[in-house]
Parts: sequence; structure tokens; C-alpha cells
Amino acid sequence: MASEVHEFNWPDRVVIGTIGEPGSRTFYLQARAGSDMTSIALEKQQAAVVAEMIDEILDQVATAAGNSFSVPTHTPVELVDNDPLEEVDEAFRVGSMNLGWDATVAQVVLEAFSLDEAHPEDEPEAVMQVRMPVGTARAFAMRTHEVVAAGRPVCSSCGYPIDPEGHTCQDPELP
Repeated sequence: MASEVHEFNWPDRVVIGTIGEPGSRTFYLQARAGSDMTSIALEKQQAAVVAEMIDEILDQVATAAGNSFSVPTHTPVELVDNDPLEEVDEAFRVGSMNLGWDATVAQVVLEAFSLDEAHPEDEPEAVMQVRMPVGTARAFAMRTHEVVAAGRPVCSSCGYPIDPEGHTCQDPELP
């Protein structure tokens, strides 16, 4: 069992945000309930996959036969959160994540486990668990998609990011 557990069962706020300029951004998952707040660092790709998977879970629940849950297909306007991250004090860097659905309370459950580069086979030292109601989860996914997309523009030829200093195309088909 992790020695450090950050648990948010009904968070007031849960967002992905960044610090830094495109190309050098650090991504954070930040959750707050009252005065209790935790920020954890994660990779851009982890953020992108989490947002995609949350949308998939919500879409599956919404279209399931006999579904008794009211799952929004779009982000409810009152849950849109475009505010910047609050003060960031990094608790840990994410190694792996799990997503699940708790039908007893209609929440998406996100678990993030700390990265231990020295002993990756060991149990994580820290874990963050966030339980999001369906509207909050939809808003979280929408914001995360927007944050991920707000990085450097992508080259239409090779698909690699274009740096502000310039770009050497990586497309092997181009001269």
C-alpha cells in the first residue's frame, strides 16, 4: 500500500494545466476539496490518453442499455473551468494511471501512482485518487483536450511539433 495517499471523493476542482512555454511545458493534474489541494506532474501523452479514456467511459455509460445515469454528451456550461492552475507544490511525478467507473455513485475514478525510476517494480510510494461526478469528468476531459492541443503547432508534412526557433522536417519522403 502507498505510504502517501491523496484522496478526493467529491472535489471542488479537478483540472489539468501547464506551467511553462509550449515545447517546455510541465503538465499537472490538480485536485482541490476545500483547503486540501494536491498537484502531481504528468506527461502530455498521459494527459491526452486520460481525457480520451474518460470520454470513452462516459460515452459507453450514456449509451448502455438500461442506463439509469444522466450522462451529459457535452460539457455543462456551468462546469467549464478555464482558470489557471492554483499554486503548484508538486507532490509527485506520475508513473502509471488507472481509470474506472463506480456505478454506485455515478463517478469516474482516476488513480495516479507515483513514479519510482530507481525501483519501478516496487509498489508506488504515493497515490492520488480522484472521484469525479459525470459532469465534472466531462468538463475535465474537455479542458484537458484543449490544454494538450494548445502546445506547439504541428508540421503538416511530418507531424512533428514546430519549434519557435524553426523546424527541420522529419518527413523521410521530403528532400
